[in-house]
Amino acid sequence: MTPSDLAQLLRGTAAGVLTDRGLDASVLPETLTVERPRNPEHGDYATNVAMQVAKKVGADPRALATWLAEALTAAEGIDSAEVAGPGFLNIRLAADAQGAIVAKVLAEGDAYGNGTDLANTRINLEFVSANPTGPIHLGGTRWAAVGDALGRILTAQGGEVTREYYFNDHGAQIDRFTRSLIASALGQPAPEDGYAGAYIVDIASSVLEQRPDALELPEDERNETFRSIGVELMFAHITRTLHEFGVDFDVYFHENSLFESGAVEKAVETLKASGNLYFEDGAWWLKSTDYGDDKDRVVIKSDGNAAYIAGDIAYFQDKRSRGFDLCIYMLGADHHGYIARLKAAAAAFGDDPDTVEVMIGQMVNLVRGGEAVKMSKRAGTVITLDDLVEAIGVDAARYSLVRSSVDQSIDIDLELWASTTNENPVYYVQYAHARLSSIARNAADLGLSTEGADFSLLTHEREGDLIRTLGEYPRVLAKAAELREPHRVARYLEELAGTYHRFYDACRILPQGDEEAGPLHTARLALCAAARQVLANGLGLLGVGAPERM
Repeated sequence: MTPSDLAQLLRGTAAGVLTDRGLDASVLPETLTVERPRNPEHGDYATNVAMQVAKKVGADPRALATWLAEALTAAEGIDSAEVAGPGFLNIRLAADAQGAIVAKVLAEGDAYGNGTDLANTRINLEFVSANPTGPIHLGGTRWAAVGDALGRILTAQGGEVTREYYFNDHGAQIDRFTRSLIASALGQPAPEDGYAGAYIVDIASSVLEQRPDALELPEDERNETFRSIGVELMFAHITRTLHEFGVDFDVYFHENSLFESGAVEKAVETLKASGNLYFEDGAWWLKSTDYGDDKDRVVIKSDGNAAYIAGDIAYFQDKRSRGFDLCIYMLGADHHGYIARLKAAAAAFGDDPDTVEVMIGQMVNLVRGGEAVKMSKRAGTVITLDDLVEAIGVDAARYSLVRSSVDQSIDIDLELWASTTNENPVYYVQYAHARLSSIARNAADLGLSTEGADFSLLTHEREGDLIRTLGEYPRVLAKAAELREPHRVARYLEELAGTYHRFYDACRILPQGDEEAGPLHTARLALCAAARQVLANGLGLLGVGAPERM
């Protein structure tokens, strides 16, 4: 019996108790809260439902809890239900009901934990979207890991997720990139506002390999040659690096296409027609303060050129025209102002502002030997995705970036994350999976299987802890999707690994010496198989490997 199963049983029981006593059962929440108590001695699960509804139905909370306890004790799968304090209810499951969680995991396999909360919801998930003017820096790397994990989690809850990369190939940053390449090709230092680093030298050289005559071309043609080839080479490097990091996108959307297709002009005219743009001081302004922004935003500047927000507005309209119900933007720490302006743009088009969600990611710092690492070997001025992967590997890099809330700045200790000790969180979790895989191999060598396992035999305290932890996984996954917080899955996996290691230390799984294998061995072997499955499922959602040997 999983926590959700227990919540359903509890609701049905509570409805019956209230109805039998002539009380209003409609006050019951649709989903009752069932939690694991901090002190295991209090029971397997606890609920405060009696305290939640007692006042609404005119009953004493403790009396209502007592009625519920009596009814629950008679229910199948419940070993006991006891009242505590002012009306808490502590519940213990029967051993076979707990064991049903193991059977459920084994039956559902890779699908265990998946849900349907987001079924029929089309989601556009835009992340990374780094300018094609240099390698992906640490902030973009964090979004690559978090965004990819979030996409997997939303999909696991039934969402139809499109991963999208907004290719910023329009604007001043591309002009600076082009000037930097030309300066390098001429053997000159980078412009004051340009880009530096070994990668600029490499790309400039590659442009000349493709077009040996590039520097002799007329200025406009020369600039366009370096711009087009340079951006193409830089973006090829970015997509290759991301792919090696385990991150691929369904759509690469070119910002420049919004201007070339007339989408920006069309969006501006739509907002003018609706009265949401006004003309003042020679510029066109979005009435964003009408929709909660702190100030109105210039969309078309007084020189007639589009402001940056013009592209954002047209891009949102394009996403909605493609049928997305929800547009999630994952932006850097300096983009807080985008939250209000993007929601204002949605409202100005007549959409629900909640069609837009903006997640803001905080800074990432690397530390080695207690000192901050500040310089990249390739990029010169910033630490890149390649630098992080070279230092600690893909799995540790992804896990270290995902396991903390994006609201928090994080320091990544390179020595810790490269270590093979239990202090390294990803090693700790992966080692649990490898240990379980070893047990499975040894069991196969002994000719043992999990067939016919009697889960009612799993009565040891550590067995119960492990089973209940496995039962929490679907709820953790649903909450991670709802709150857009992949770190919840990582923290859960660490809890599961710790619970498994404690079980392993307390409960012998395989027969030793000449000992005959018995039903308890079979049941414990099945429990191990379930734990291995859930660890693999969770690691897979984070895009982290589940090794069978370490």
